[in-house]
Amino acid sequence: MKQLLQQSIDRAVSYETYKDLIKNLLEHNKTTGPNHTEDLVNYTILNDRRMDRLDKKISISEDTKQVIKNINKGQVWLVISEAWCGDAAQNLPILHKISQASDLIDFKVILRDENPELMDAFLTNGARAIPKMVLIEKETLEVIGTWGPRPSEATQMVKDYKEKHGALDAEFKKDLQVWYNKNKGQNLQDDIVKLMKPVVVE
Repeated sequence: MKQLLQQSIDRAVSYETYKDLIKNLLEHNKTTGPNHTEDLVNYTILNDRRMDRLDKKISISEDTKQVIKNINKGQVWLVISEAWCGDAAQNLPILHKISQASDLIDFKVILRDENPELMDAFLTNGARAIPKMVLIEKETLEVIGTWGPRPSEATQMVKDYKEKHGALDAEFKKDLQVWYNKNKGQNLQDDIVKLMKPVVVE
């Protein structure tokens, strides 16, 4: 596992490079991954705009910053993603901004479809769900924890809707988008704070 994690960290790119990759691909009507269908490219166009907007508008609470500032060992936050994924576009800008509260965090992004071995090591209920963030102690390569593919409240929304309707549909995806817009990243911040508290020095 440690070898896989180190190889993945070495292949991963910065958040800024990930965003540049997306913009460059869109200039050629392409997205990340092997499939460049019109639908996936259109999702990617929407996600590119969404990430730009969130980068400018999202704010991180002082409570969240304080917890992250208390980290005393180097960490890598390795996020498995793809450009066409709507949940990735909603959450990566916030995760990146949280990581910026500490110089000890190295935020990296790696593509799912190019790294199936890594993805299969961090499945969600048996599925290759993204985004998936793996928090790794830099020196030992021990996995501190994982997050993803959605904030906890959104995850519960998905579970409840599937139990009632059997599958997610366009109506649910619209409702989920409304939830993201109203929540403004607060639930995600709460999830990360909960995840980090056992490994920071108060």
